[in-house]
Amino acid sequence: MTEAIVGPVPPGVGAIVVGHFPLASGQWFGRHSHPQHQLAWTRRGVLGVAVDDAYWVLPPTRALWLPGGIVHRTGATRDAVLCGLYFEPDRCALDWSDPTPVGVDGLLAHLIAYLGRNDLPDDARLRAEAVVLDLLRPLPSTPINVPTPTDDRVRAVTEALLADPADPRGLEAHARAVGVSRRTLTRLFIRDTGMTFDRWRTHARLRAALSLLAEGRPVSRVAHTVGYATPSAFLAAFRRTVGTSPGRYLSGNTSLRPDLDVKGPSPTRTDR
Repeated sequence: MTEAIVGPVPPGVGAIVVGHFPLASGQWFGRHSHPQHQLAWTRRGVLGVAVDDAYWVLPPTRALWLPGGIVHRTGATRDAVLCGLYFEPDRCALDWSDPTPVGVDGLLAHLIAYLGRNDLPDDARLRAEAVVLDLLRPLPSTPINVPTPTDDRVRAVTEALLADPADPRGLEAHARAVGVSRRTLTRLFIRDTGMTFDRWRTHARLRAALSLLAEGRPVSRVAHTVGYATPSAFLAAFRRTVGTSPGRYLSGNTSLRPDLDVKGPSPTRTDR
């Protein structure tokens, strides 16, 4: 893992400092926190951000607000450059207390690049920062929680499912593999993760699917890769669990029609 080092915000009139951190596919910053609020975003590639058991997938259309002091991990599921906006709490009017996804459109992306300059006059910087704060609007979607168990038997099952989300074995077969009864594994799963086996597996499959979709893989192929017989079954599970469709989740555009997740190519959809 890579160590994340973020120094204090330099003195000045502004509240925002922009930092850039290249990340290779599979590279992660270990658990860390910042005294400043952070907005994590990438202009290219796909980021993943984990806070405890909650996990967000961030293509260039999404960013994640992380309140100051929140311990998190950030990595890349595809080569990316983490663009971190660091907001000094004492100078920032925005103070969301929970990790919050926001949509990133062309204007916000240009403003982020603009604020990365070191030659801006004070008045220009303050005007740009005010617009950035005005553009940060929460997206109505939830993270996908995949709790990590502590029991060795449950952990063996979850590691197998994470390694192969399409593993077709049911609860009884996994119970035999770790040497316990179906009833015992059912009880251990709920005690250790707060979820049933089926719900945990669904979350693990959807988390794996989101990274693939964000890279532009077709929905039909992704559905099969993570263990669903049909795209419609995958889309139904996604909407039921996350509360929106994959296309809406990844684009942040709540006006998308549901059928846009499975038809024709588009630069903002998940099936190109």
